[in-house]
Amino acid sequence: MTLFRGTFFDVPDNPFTGGVLRSEQDGGIRVVDGTITDRGPWAEVRERHPQDDVEDLTGGLVLPGFVDTHVHYPQIRTIGALGMPLLDWLEKSALPEEARLADTAYAQEIATEFTGGLVRSGTTTALVFGSHFPGAVDALFTEADRVGLRVTSGLVVSDRILREDLHTDPDEAYTAGKALADKWHGTRRNRYAVIPRFSLSCSDELLDSCRALLKDVPDAWFTSHINENIAEVTTVKELFNAEDYLQTYAAHGLVGRRSIFAHNVHPTDGELRDLAAADATVAHCPTSNSALGSGLFPLKEHLDHGVRVALGSDVGAGTGFSILKEGLQAYFMQQLLGDRGRPLAASDLLHLATMAGADALGLADTVGDFSVGKQFDAVWVNPAQGSTMDVALRHAFSPEDALAKAFALGTSPSVTASWVAGQQLQR
Repeated sequence: MTLFRGTFFDVPDNPFTGGVLRSEQDGGIRVVDGTITDRGPWAEVRERHPQDDVEDLTGGLVLPGFVDTHVHYPQIRTIGALGMPLLDWLEKSALPEEARLADTAYAQEIATEFTGGLVRSGTTTALVFGSHFPGAVDALFTEADRVGLRVTSGLVVSDRILREDLHTDPDEAYTAGKALADKWHGTRRNRYAVIPRFSLSCSDELLDSCRALLKDVPDAWFTSHINENIAEVTTVKELFNAEDYLQTYAAHGLVGRRSIFAHNVHPTDGELRDLAAADATVAHCPTSNSALGSGLFPLKEHLDHGVRVALGSDVGAGTGFSILKEGLQAYFMQQLLGDRGRPLAASDLLHLATMAGADALGLADTVGDFSVGKQFDAVWVNPAQGSTMDVALRHAFSPEDALAKAFALGTSPSVTASWVAGQQLQR
């Protein structure tokens, strides 16, 4: 039994529908076997449990573990390839690096670097775009399992347009995916996701194979890209003779509650209605959208239609693993949209970074806030003494102001430690 003492912030209820920031300036949280069993003012919690060990996290802020709903494992070494739109960036930067993961030893190096990047940024749960190679996906799950992260991932499949060494046929995609799912899905904190790269690079036959695998792996997840770039959207509609991008997935039974689509920068009203009706989620990746010049995300339209939205870093088109930075960039985007934007408060950003992602991944009953009965997934944002962020936090005039300063100034180096189910992750 451990008592954690610190300043705890969380947003247990959706602020877009009336939820508010919950804060405890000198708070205590009791954790037993990874689960929160008590919380409240420190003096009261300590009095109720005088014999428990104490973990002192005073200074800075303790937030729920961050949830990244879209991040590419093979792309960590491609971060910072600026100056190109999506399709050029894929051809010149991302895909040549992804092809190198055919070498399993190389993939193991990348898996270690990738999981380390998540841990150092305070991300405790992630929906990960895996690799086109089964050995590399196995390496990712192995390393995530060793580190203790909550990871949902799988084999990425394509059979056209991309470079040929990243192609697979529908039968092979099913067989390799099923073998990986049989090994990893539901083992400890790992879950399997069916992942066609995007319909641009997938034939109807391959998407049918994805539907078969999704059906045959109980409670598997589905993720892919949608409406990221205008040129991409136009080409997809022409290839499939489709009314819109979402239809290319829906026609193959791939749109549902366990479907998470990255980007959706250029949706139609019909797609937003259909996403909401299917109870699917959109992963908003603001630094990637900015770096590739993809566009400004229409958050207001998504919320008005009732579409679930969470945050993704989209490493490596995104500019790093920090979900704090993604939250800040999401704020900027909505400011730039003016009357067409949805102004965001700090509590909105924390929701998008934590509970929204947990809800998207079906984990809202397990993680996402510090309520009694949930597992203690947490990140301690405690900047160096005397740093600008430290000074700003010490002079915050309210909990909301302190949280705003954390998003405005926080990056991966601001993260001192993180925990999953009460166990501190090794950095």
